[in-house]
Amino acid sequence: MTAQILLIGDLAGASGAVAKYAKKLKMDVLTAKDITSAVEVLCQQRVDMAFLSADLEQTDFFGAYNEARLNTPVVSVGGADSVQNAVMSIRLGAIEYLTTPIDEKQLGELLDELADNPNQGGPIARDDKTTAMLALAKKFAASNATVLLRGESGTGKEVLSRFIHDNSPRKNAPFISVNCAAIPENLLESELFGHEKGAFSGAVNKRLGKFQQADGGTLLLDEISEMDLSLQAKLLRAIQERVIDPVGATKPVPVDIRLVATTNRNLEDHVREGNFREDLYFRLNVAAIELPALRERPADILALSEHFAQKFAEQYELPRITIADDAKEKLTSAYWKGNVRELENTLHRAILLMTGEELKAENIEISAMSREAAEANAPAEVEAPAEAAQQTPQQQAPNPNMGATGAYAAAQGGYQQGGITNTGGMIGRQMHEVEKELILGTLDYCGGNRNQAANMLGISIKVLRDKLQAFDDSPKQQAAK
Repeated sequence: MTAQILLIGDLAGASGAVAKYAKKLKMDVLTAKDITSAVEVLCQQRVDMAFLSADLEQTDFFGAYNEARLNTPVVSVGGADSVQNAVMSIRLGAIEYLTTPIDEKQLGELLDELADNPNQGGPIARDDKTTAMLALAKKFAASNATVLLRGESGTGKEVLSRFIHDNSPRKNAPFISVNCAAIPENLLESELFGHEKGAFSGAVNKRLGKFQQADGGTLLLDEISEMDLSLQAKLLRAIQERVIDPVGATKPVPVDIRLVATTNRNLEDHVREGNFREDLYFRLNVAAIELPALRERPADILALSEHFAQKFAEQYELPRITIADDAKEKLTSAYWKGNVRELENTLHRAILLMTGEELKAENIEISAMSREAAEANAPAEVEAPAEAAQQTPQQQAPNPNMGATGAYAAAQGGYQQGGITNTGGMIGRQMHEVEKELILGTLDYCGGNRNQAANMLGISIKVLRDKLQAFDDSPKQQAAK
């Protein structure tokens, strides 16, 4: 989908600079001579970013912009000598103020993210978990089913949604994205469903909402869990009946869209708490994909690091960057609480700090949040029993593909290639005793690594910690009796 920008007013030489750079990125350039025509274009067409001449009355423009309930990013452009104009534009709602003559690097930072970029074949994937996830996404893409993408913040849900669109029969139609968490509740309804002329004070033009802009293509509802309950009812109707009701409309409008929704929340908890409609949950949860955290797909870390290093090297016109071995070790061992987004920001900062052509560990600063998370999830040291010292190397080396029962048997010295022995000792014993021995045996087998033990046992790290705490407390409870 080709990005579109709007140039508003007489920008003189600036319009030429912006238009030239936009066309180099294969963007479409729209123009509007005055505030009235600009608002009309913003209401009736998809515009990814607008550039406003500071020579126009900023207060009048943003007044009309707010009355029409618009949400398009606006950049004001004016002379470097007018600090007052710059401050006023930002206060009124502009995301940036560019001074003339325009610095191409500064302009590039604004427009490069809007450029039509097919991701060179899709997301970067080196880890088996990621390649399996992409294979599943391709299967879902071939259908018209609603897709729900779940995962921590920063795992790449929007990138995956674009991958689904690009591999679907709708790939040549629009891909429209709406961040439900970023738009105020009183504006989101008009943003999604549009409005008719005269629907409310300030609605001087009919406005097409995102559903109509995405007609024939894909609509991404990012962070759908943040949507107000009243809007969830309208969304449910749009999904079920493929019609929408623009604000002020007298009859429903049919739409043909493929819906992709994302969330970093536990929707089941939201449903139980009454913050998310159960019927909408089941409508969205047709084809769900869980995106693993970056720390759970370590093979992707270095590939992504190299990608970001080269990206920022090109941005700052630096020679090709190589990553030193100590830097690779630091990158792969970090917890990455913020996932891919945090990795990108960390590499950006490292490129700014480094000298020469080699990125070293000393240039990389891991965030305090990731360091604290790593400490909180670090495996506790467990004192190995005396018998462990007599085990063979084959018995001592953890096998990540082994199940918990096999790990238990191995910890007891009973694991053999091709089978498990010594399991009969479980029969006739109480469940809590067997559970305790199984958990402690698996933990022992994993050398005290709680994450690996939890994976073998098929439970979360939190459940494992709770179980271990309960084991520690049981002697105290017996003594109290």
